[in-house]
Amino acid sequence: MAARIKLPTVDPFLMWLVGCVVAASVLPARGAVLTGFDWAANAAIVLLFFLHGAKLSREAVLAGVGHWRLHLMTLAFTFVLFPVLGLAAQAVTGRLIDPTLAMGLLFLALLPSTVQSSIAMTAMAGGNVAAAVCSASLSNLIGVVLTPLLVTVFIHSNGGSGGSMDGLGSAQKIATQLLLPFVVGHLLRPVIGKWVDTHKKLLQPVDRSSVLLVVYSAFSAAVVNGVWLRVGLFDLAVLLAASAAMLAIVIAVNGVVARAAGFSREDTIVLLFCGSKKSLVSGVPMAGALFAPAQVGIVILPLMVFHQLQLFVCAWLAGRWRREGEALAAAAAAAVLPPQDEAAMLARAGEIGLPVPEECRAGVSSNLALLTQHARVALGEGGA
Repeated sequence: MAARIKLPTVDPFLMWLVGCVVAASVLPARGAVLTGFDWAANAAIVLLFFLHGAKLSREAVLAGVGHWRLHLMTLAFTFVLFPVLGLAAQAVTGRLIDPTLAMGLLFLALLPSTVQSSIAMTAMAGGNVAAAVCSASLSNLIGVVLTPLLVTVFIHSNGGSGGSMDGLGSAQKIATQLLLPFVVGHLLRPVIGKWVDTHKKLLQPVDRSSVLLVVYSAFSAAVVNGVWLRVGLFDLAVLLAASAAMLAIVIAVNGVVARAAGFSREDTIVLLFCGSKKSLVSGVPMAGALFAPAQVGIVILPLMVFHQLQLFVCAWLAGRWRREGEALAAAAAAAVLPPQDEAAMLARAGEIGLPVPEECRAGVSSNLALLTQHARVALGEGGA
């Protein structure tokens, strides 16, 4: 029977994001209500980065520090290759779609990697989970500082933000909404870290609710400013094509670099998933702090498209790596186990040029059966 092709499911969080966009499109917040949502979104961003700092375990980061080549390459993919591709995507698509949308493609390329999904995909594919924790955490830690700097260099400095945010105002927002809460949270980890670690399920909604607040607030401002008069189906198709091209190039280069560096299968998986993903949870609040309210809704639209695309592609790749790993494990087990019957025993003996007299075959088969039982126990398969 032909194997069924199992497509990755749609991320439920994406449906919430789409719901916020629809709600903001139909019933956008205005005036004092919008101001209230902005305050709530800003407070959620502060809380989000405070908790990110508190959740950052130094032990988890140090667990994979020995793989320094792997971590440097992951950071190079995230903060060097991706920005180069983002600049190219902005230059090409800027002639076809709204320049602010094209700027959103560059913005997503400047973001750090994801943490939760990168680690989850690595575990699913049978990769080096400890190294993935280190790489993803390091990417996010550096991204808190590096992403705003890259945005300043590549977007604000060349007038990409339309002059809507001055450098001092941007720096103050970064310091008060991102860096300060993050640092305070991490410094307080010895005090609140244990509580945070034991209540992850209670705190997880903070990540998503803060993103949803920012999305609704941002799209409300964007709708009031006529976002859907500027963005159509053609623009969305261009965003999808550009996102797919960037992701495909990164994955292809990833494979070439991993082979050239001589990485093991487990470390190759880490480089693939930690080096090819971009964080929606970090990106949306950062956009709220780095861009004017009227721009945020358009700037984060490419990120939302890329987010779902990377989930589909990486889920498929994780499943493929897992199946390959299971096949390799089965082949290794078969190579370790002795021949299972007399015919297989005679065939193996013939391959190595070892004659087995007929009067000895029963004893050899009995000994092989006993060896097979011990081998299965040693491989963790239980006695046969």
